[in-house]
Amino acid sequence: MQPILKINALRKSFGDLEVLKGIDLEVEKGQVVSIIGSSGSGKTTLLRCVNLLEEFESGQIAIDGQNMGYREAGGRRKMLSEAERAKQRALTGMVFQTFNLFPHLTALNNVTLGLRKALKKPRSDAEETAAYWLDRVGLGERKDYYPSQLSGGQQQRVGIARALAMAPKLMLFDEATSALDPELVGEVLQVMTDLASEGMTMLVVTHEMTFAKDASTRVVFMNEGVIAEEGPPDTLLTNPQHPRLQDFLARSQR
Repeated sequence: MQPILKINALRKSFGDLEVLKGIDLEVEKGQVVSIIGSSGSGKTTLLRCVNLLEEFESGQIAIDGQNMGYREAGGRRKMLSEAERAKQRALTGMVFQTFNLFPHLTALNNVTLGLRKALKKPRSDAEETAAYWLDRVGLGERKDYYPSQLSGGQQQRVGIARALAMAPKLMLFDEATSALDPELVGEVLQVMTDLASEGMTMLVVTHEMTFAKDASTRVVFMNEGVIAEEGPPDTLLTNPQHPRLQDFLARSQR
């Protein structure tokens, strides 16, 4: 079966600094792949390349069989137009560290905006879809609240509902709990865990080892721009082979 996400030999640099050094990764439909690693290892850059928020120098990213961002023409890579890239970007739903909600819009209108602007849904259909997903993340009764009236955890759940409402093939989470106060982390992780148990295909950059252990199909450890080790969570997190992963896990448990 064709994987939802297939990455081959992906390389990405910022000036002279090579951040991704030939990444190969596949995610099958319904899998949850958690990416762990120290700051600067390339985790967020990888997600941003998948979401076409970053250009990449070489390699290939395919989602549901569709090459992302570029096409081959005359033996050379050619970037797709912004309109084509925007259409492809809709194949993924991305949840960022910060909530990125529009402060002047209610939770409902934050979710409906993309449905109406990008998917051209009528207002009534967009509001019905938005209300459904807000209810799914436990915010049905707060759909008319503005971001300033919501806690950080609630704002992040609105962000998750907004991404899910677009019916993506793949959900991307970039340290979705890192900006939250400790007491609010659990409510967001619960939503993510529920999505995982329901078969949502997810690529998750996280420092939450409990989530990685309990909700993941596979865990990937990145180190200095490469995938240093990967495997099932009960193996990789309890019997790591790579010295840098051993050190990383030891430090995360302190």
